[in-house]
Amino acid sequence: MLPLIDSANPWLVGVGLNAILLGLVWIAPKKLLTPAGLFHAWLLGILIWGTLGWQGYLVVAFYFLVGSGVTRIGLAQKEAEGIAEKRSGARGPENVWGSALAAALCALGVGLINSGLVAQSLIPNPQSLLLLGYVASFSTKLSDTCASEVGKAYGKSTFLITTLQPVPRGTEGAVSLEGTLAGVVGSIAIALLSWGVGLIDLLGVLWCIIAAFIATNLESVIGATLQSKYTWLTNELVNVLNTLIGAIAAILIAWLWTSFIV
Repeated sequence: MLPLIDSANPWLVGVGLNAILLGLVWIAPKKLLTPAGLFHAWLLGILIWGTLGWQGYLVVAFYFLVGSGVTRIGLAQKEAEGIAEKRSGARGPENVWGSALAAALCALGVGLINSGLVAQSLIPNPQSLLLLGYVASFSTKLSDTCASEVGKAYGKSTFLITTLQPVPRGTEGAVSLEGTLAGVVGSIAIALLSWGVGLIDLLGVLWCIIAAFIATNLESVIGATLQSKYTWLTNELVNVLNTLIGAIAAILIAWLWTSFIV
């Protein structure tokens, strides 16, 4: 894999770059972030640039732009049916960290190891596993976003994942063929981008796709079985669980592959 960019002052670069880019987002006609969401996205962007450089930053930017675009597919129809994202898809702090907390933890782990603040573990090359987890978390989240939004807009037949009984579009835990295919495409796109910039290898692309598929479907199971029963189990918390499952699944698959198969 390509080495991450080594800047003399990556944190200062992150501060300035994020201020400029998020300033452009703020003045854009379509509001993609709330004011509080902008501040939290600024913090996230600084963390990612400071630990993973432009490669890691490109991945989170790709997720944000594509995810925001997908959310607006069929927006008028989804709003009329009452199944659209709140605030017409504008992300607040809860959305920022719901989508990126798992990735931020992986990036922070890489940064701490590279800085020498955390000793190398007994696991060979833990940075590679954490980078894989970083990419897998965003592959999972983009897969989930694409599956949900495309399914709500274009799903012809929607079924509850636990019973396969037909349910209305937008039902928690519902899946559709159109949404599932869109989710797979989303996970492939962000995994290939990450491979292209050197964060993961080609085998890692496969692990990310598999992990995203597993996590996205488990998220639907959680939605169908638990989310309606517990008020504290919000969409944002489910997103955190979803991305953590994706990151952990990819790391475990890669570790088992290298430990017992290779």
